[in-house]
Amino acid sequence: MIGIKDLYSVLTAVVPLYVTMFLAYASVKWWNIFTPEQCAGINRFVAIFAVPLLSFEFVSRINPYKMDLLFLAADGVSKILILVVLFCWANFSKTGSLDWSITLFSLSTLPNTLVMGIPLLKSMYGDDKEYLMIQVVVLQCIIWYTLLLFLFEYRETRTSVFSKFKESSFSLPEREKENFKGTAEKVGGNCSSEDEVINVIATTPSSQQTAQNVNKIAPDQSQRFKPMVAASVEGERNELHLFIWRCGCCISPATCESVQAGQREESSGKAVASEKQADVENSSIPSSLSSAMLLKILRKVWFKLVRNPNSYSSLLGLSWALVSCRWDIKKPQIMENSVTILSSAGLGMAMFSLGLFMALQPRIIACGTKLALYGMLARFITGPALMAIASVVVGLRGTALKVSIVQAALPQGIVPFVFSREYNLHPDVLSTAVIFGMIVSLPITILYYILLGI
Repeated sequence: MIGIKDLYSVLTAVVPLYVTMFLAYASVKWWNIFTPEQCAGINRFVAIFAVPLLSFEFVSRINPYKMDLLFLAADGVSKILILVVLFCWANFSKTGSLDWSITLFSLSTLPNTLVMGIPLLKSMYGDDKEYLMIQVVVLQCIIWYTLLLFLFEYRETRTSVFSKFKESSFSLPEREKENFKGTAEKVGGNCSSEDEVINVIATTPSSQQTAQNVNKIAPDQSQRFKPMVAASVEGERNELHLFIWRCGCCISPATCESVQAGQREESSGKAVASEKQADVENSSIPSSLSSAMLLKILRKVWFKLVRNPNSYSSLLGLSWALVSCRWDIKKPQIMENSVTILSSAGLGMAMFSLGLFMALQPRIIACGTKLALYGMLARFITGPALMAIASVVVGLRGTALKVSIVQAALPQGIVPFVFSREYNLHPDVLSTAVIFGMIVSLPITILYYILLGI
């Protein structure tokens, strides 16, 4: 049963984090010590140095030969289940989004087990359950933080590639791009399996330079991504006529393998069979990922992950733990001190970065009340519910089942916020979840503890 002494031990772990966050908040909001650029630099230091060394230090201390595989399997199945649901939502739902899938994965699966989980569950279920929490933290560092980092890098690289492809699709001046819109007319081809000739009539200011620029459609990307290319341009009054020959094998502009040119003499008396509004600029942007583009994105992601110490710090720690426990080898004191001098500051600096971010926002609840509420539901309802399902499926019973559910109801982890700010993906939502999650988590976890004990 939880006593006053146990609550004090939990507060001893949590209150110093809030003190650190308050000092950071005050240093920007009231004392004007740090500029926004300096705040970004501090967060980068945390993401590149403090967090990787903290992961290495923590993972290297465990004994990987004494792991509760059933408990870890329940934790892994719950996260995989959430990933599958979010993947289906992002790809098959009209409201689906890769950005929000990454954020929801962080909110529902990555709790603050290290700071609050270990002292809280130790006081609830005894000292022997502390090692279960350590195993969950190790699994987070090795697998789930690495996967989260991959998703962040993939999303950033994908956005960058699409943006560059869009910019290079047309070399028209910006003022002419804005007016370069028109109508599309299908000239030949009666079914989807036949070749089609499409005539796009674009209304734009009469300019010889414009006509020359339209033909320069993604010259360096046409062979790699196979966009549909305008073959010829005819200037007539204030209209440009683009004739496109699209072969019947085309499924989408991103997968077309043969694009040829065709020309047609304008017939003034020909009636237009069917018309619809089309944006000529967007016609060259792929509607779906082709294999060549996906390979390009994954290659860039791989190079970025290799340069990021978060990718391999946990694996290095695990390798050292395997060697150390197998042959009883201790780390040299110089190596130990070199790592701990920065890793000891990992959590404190992460909370300091959180306080700096909050101070730069116009209000305390940076993401708004509605999003904050959704974040709390994902953290304290969805996560424990899916964890309970996964635990029952893998056969977890008794106290271990209760521990798995309660640890899933812990507040939001700090490391996912550091990553979200580094990649600028909903840091306001994650910061709100961390700050207010720590405030409400204690009564919520105690409530779960009481309900599971009935």
